[in-house]
Amino acid sequence: MNLYLRYFDSEILVSTVDEAIDFLSSLSEINVTHEMIADLREYAASNVLFPKRYKVRSRVYFIVIKTEARTMQDFKDKKAVRSKSVMVAEAKANEQKRLNEQITGWYEGTLDFKRVIVNHTGKCEYRDTVFTVNCIADSQQDCYNRIVEHLLTRVDNRSQFPAAKGKNFKCRFLGYAKPETLEKL
Repeated sequence: MNLYLRYFDSEILVSTVDEAIDFLSSLSEINVTHEMIADLREYAASNVLFPKRYKVRSRVYFIVIKTEARTMQDFKDKKAVRSKSVMVAEAKANEQKRLNEQITGWYEGTLDFKRVIVNHTGKCEYRDTVFTVNCIADSQQDCYNRIVEHLLTRVDNRSQFPAAKGKNFKCRFLGYAKPETLEKL
């Protein structure tokens, strides 16, 4: 993946972050800081495909775009542009892969759901409720299933739970469980 950088009429297509830093350092108006360098490295290593802009001064920015173009002319001709539908399909595939990746151990799962509360007048109202738990699971999807299964026995059955792929479920792997703990399950 290459990086395209542009600041007014100055532009370049580079293959490494170090080349990008050299280009930015050559521009007298841009003050290259350690934070900027770290952020550029993080952006280049991430799966984010959206352009990133950095503030130089009030209302003046330079942009960085990830591209698969090999040359500046390919970039200008938009030969390496991927369609939004391809990007969305790849993101969904990565999300599904992440959810179903089999790693047995401790997970911290957080679910933000709509809980039904019956108030003093007998009417139902939905309240945003955040539930966080540490559990042993085989995957992030299994962690989600265990959380929902647990909550269904403890809250009103009219409560609404988000999908595991949604933004209201967060899960992170904490570490492997000891074999004797797994045998008890």
